[in-house]
Amino acid sequence: MVGHPRRRNGCAPSAKKCDRRLTTPPTGRRPALEFTGTGRRDPNVCPYMWIVLGILFAIVPAVVWMTIARTRPVGFAIGGTLLGGAVLLISVQQGWIEAPRPDAHLLFTVLAPLLIACGAGLERRHGNPPPPEWTSRRNGAIGFLGMQFVLTLVVGLWYAMLISEGSDAPPSKALPALPPGISMVDEGVGCGSGGCWRSATVISQDGLSRPEIIRALGFRQERCWPSGWLLDWRDICVGARENGENVTIYAGWR
Repeated sequence: MVGHPRRRNGCAPSAKKCDRRLTTPPTGRRPALEFTGTGRRDPNVCPYMWIVLGILFAIVPAVVWMTIARTRPVGFAIGGTLLGGAVLLISVQQGWIEAPRPDAHLLFTVLAPLLIACGAGLERRHGNPPPPEWTSRRNGAIGFLGMQFVLTLVVGLWYAMLISEGSDAPPSKALPALPPGISMVDEGVGCGSGGCWRSATVISQDGLSRPEIIRALGFRQERCWPSGWLLDWRDICVGARENGENVTIYAGWR
């Protein structure tokens, strides 16, 4: 569900709490009780800690493989592939590659152990019999990777349950890019019975009328696309509307 434009961040700058109010969403449904927030997430606590944890999560399979690899050709090939996957996952974590982060982490924890198992099988076929202590290292590697997978799966399922309640709004980058001559004057977040959405009021610096602004934005009809692959099954929808006074662009979940 998406909503009409609101004051910036949904509250007055001096307000300590947000007001509870009724709004009419653009879909024309009955008004829903809405709680509006600041429109911004709280500052991350120890952001570098999460970066470090994300990097450690990504390189764990490569480190595990280093402890059980026995031959150089297979060891370097599998290790290089695992490091390449770690770089891709870190790029997703940092936003350098656009991809659903929960889905990327789940796929990584599934594919990395499979790759390690393939590498171990190749070494067993073409290499010498492993030493006795290798078995304990292999069992430790299986246990460690299994724990990483289970933890990722539990967190992923928790995330899927959380988003099913519609408690989050799309990020600011979900709003459409503005063409030259059109600027944003405010942005806010609203939440109703059907979920949360993000909206922004835009104006024309060239004196365009409201219908002309919508045509310039290219949103005569709402556009939707999948938000994720596995855990996030929602569609993100963006569009533009005018209420007789302003033109609003919005992004919401379906």
